[in-house]
This record gives sequence, structure tokens and C-alpha cells, in this order.
Amino acid sequence: MIKKWTYYSTILLVIVGICSAFKSEDIKSHSWFYVSEEDELSYQFPSLNPNDYYNNTIPFTGKYFIGFKEAVAFRESQGNYKKVNSKGFMGKYQFGPHTLASIGIRDQGAFLRNPELQEKAFVTLLKKHKWELRNEISNYRGKTVGGVYITESGILAAAHLGGPGSVRRFLKTDGRRKCHDGYGTSVKTYMKRFSGYETHHIKPEKNPKVN
Repeated sequence: MIKKWTYYSTILLVIVGICSAFKSEDIKSHSWFYVSEEDELSYQFPSLNPNDYYNNTIPFTGKYFIGFKEAVAFRESQGNYKKVNSKGFMGKYQFGPHTLASIGIRDQGAFLRNPELQEKAFVTLLKKHKWELRNEISNYRGKTVGGVYITESGILAAAHLGGPGSVRRFLKTDGRRKCHDGYGTSVKTYMKRFSGYETHHIKPEKNPKVN
């Protein structure tokens, strides 16, 4: 009996010793938590403000670009690389055949089978839209149009939904022109839902193609 108690006591002392070796440190604020461009704040997590974490989902992506990509993908297809909807739009980000062709992809079957290609296609289309809407981004970013605070990521998401022309019509009519996709989802909804994400690193290109 004494041997057993000695054995268990030794284990307990070892556990206590290990736990006491870890010391907590105060969380400090670092400037690299945040990225600011002009009047638009694109904050990076972790944040010192607890309210910044409200309604964020797991896996945690915050306002990083990966958060933007996954949020758009979930809204489009629930992140399903193989999804084809009733109107022929396909993949994780729901590309139409014409849009795919415009960025150099003509084999739709290969596109559906290749997740890496779909990710490249999404970024390539963002570059194209950012070039086509560069004036709108410059002129309207930071303003409120039709009750929506305009950001670069909101414009790019809306262009993914309805094309650059729909975005221009919405902005030029102060939000009075109602622009929707084939299922009734509005450009205004996307512009608001996907506001404030980090898309600053996307470089605009006039006629980009997927490599």
C-alpha cells in the first residue's frame, strides 16, 4: 500500500512541476495587427476590441483575404468545388462558361475536377474586375451609396455576382438601379455583405489569363 501511495504521489508532483513551468504573459498590442489605407480600415486579427469577433465563424479567418474568398465561396456554392447550378454556373465560385473563357479556361470538365485551377481562376477574375472597375474603386470607396458603405472588396464581390456593368449602374444611379443575378440576389446585397475585407494586394490587370 505504501508503495502505491509513493507511486501516485510522485506522478502528482511531476504533473504539478510541469504545469508550474508555464508562465502567462500579458497580451500586447502590435502595430502589425492592423492595415490602414486612406479612410478605409482593413483590420487584421487578433484585435484588442472584443466586438470585432462578433459572429465570426470557425475556422477563424477574420477580414483576411482568405476570409473574403471563403465567404464568397460559401455564399455561391457552400464551398463545393463540384457544384453545377441550374443555370450552368460551376465550381466553388460559380463561374459561367463565358467568364471562364475570358480568363483563358475553355475545358469546363477539367476546371470542375481541379480545385487548384478554380482558386487561380477566382484570383485572376479579381485582377480583371479590379482593372475594369479601377475608376469606380477610386471614386466611390469610402462613400455611402444607396445606404451601403462602399469598399473595394464589396465592389469586387458585387462584380463577381453581376459583372462590372451592374456595379457601375448601381453606383452611378446612387443605388436606385436594382441589379440582380438570375436568382434575384442583388448587387447591393453583395456589396454590403462582403464589405471591408483585405483585397488590397490584388493587382489590377487589363487582360489576365490563368497560367
